[in-house]
Amino acid sequence: MSSGPTIAHGPTRPPGYDMSVEKTVGVFANFEDADEADRRSDAAMSSEDRLNIVIELRDRRHPDAAEQRLARVSRVVELERS
Repeated sequence: MSSGPTIAHGPTRPPGYDMSVEKTVGVFANFEDADEADRRSDAAMSSEDRLNIVIELRDRRHPDAAEQRLARVSRVVELERS
């Protein structure tokens, strides 16, 4: 048995991360046309697609976020009477 350090090769991914990414390329005459194409693409996206993007970005930043729960926080504040 080796007592040396363990070296991981290749990209690491969160468990269950096996999505493929659709790669597309567009050529535009200027930045304004490219921005307009991005806006149209974003507007055509379904709410489910948008939510999936948010979940994917969250999972990339915080791989264990789905298992964690939000802390329940409450406080009582007295209202000022005028």
